[in-house]
Amino acid sequence: MVKQYQKEIENFVSDYLGSQWKITSTKDLSEFACHPAAVLADNDFSVFVKVTVQERDRKQFQIELDNLNYLHEKSGVNIPAPIGIINVDKTSILILEALDESERKTQDWRRIGKALAQIHKIKNNKFGFHKDGFCGPVFLDNSWSENWASFYTEQRLWPMLKMAVDSENLPKELIPRIEKFIKRLPKFCDSNIEPTLLHGDAQQNNYISTPDKAVIIDPAIYYGNREVDLASIDCFQPVPVAFFEGYQEILPIDKAFWQRKYLWRVWIYLAGISLEGQYYLKMLIDAIDKYD
Repeated sequence: MVKQYQKEIENFVSDYLGSQWKITSTKDLSEFACHPAAVLADNDFSVFVKVTVQERDRKQFQIELDNLNYLHEKSGVNIPAPIGIINVDKTSILILEALDESERKTQDWRRIGKALAQIHKIKNNKFGFHKDGFCGPVFLDNSWSENWASFYTEQRLWPMLKMAVDSENLPKELIPRIEKFIKRLPKFCDSNIEPTLLHGDAQQNNYISTPDKAVIIDPAIYYGNREVDLASIDCFQPVPVAFFEGYQEILPIDKAFWQRKYLWRVWIYLAGISLEGQYYLKMLIDAIDKYD
């Protein structure tokens, strides 16, 4: 599908660069993305493109671009240059600068920690955001709320539970246990939480490490509890302690976070079960068991 729009992409990137740009190589990344995707390059400049023909996804592309710009403007973190969106008939093509990744070393994990803390320095007086969003293909209700426990239960946990039930990937006998967990969650929450700008999908694959910086990708931003991002970074794979050391060079981490972190992973596991099946089931059960 990307090749079908080669001329439009070449013209768009050429206008962005102010000089002629022609595709000389293509690396298909569709198996790693929710949409047909590729890195396209000439000899001097590379772009990452995603393609969709779905109206819902076209809206998602614009939100992704807006979120990247918001993160950069508010916190100053590094993002891929947002080149723009091409709309051709019913097809939308999101184009971002492609970056050369380096193998992560200790200093790179520190940079990622510092970048996340830099985002978390931005505060608000309410939880939510001025527009709804997406985490991958999952719709996120970001309506404003005065209370973190209410926001997290009503706009993350209950919708994700419904999605998991509707997918038929969640065993029915688990539903009452999850409902009990959601109802009890406010008792585990710190009542003194300051609304903080979040990446929103801060797992470790949503950062690009280059030789000199950490770059943020795929945000699902809103103002929430910063522990959600901290719990996401190693949700699926462990990370070196250097990440947390880098973070704490800028912001402290509450000692009680390590006991609370699985609270903030439950909605992630429910989303995973909904989209990918029962691979995440044991993770979900283990998380809930910690608070029985």
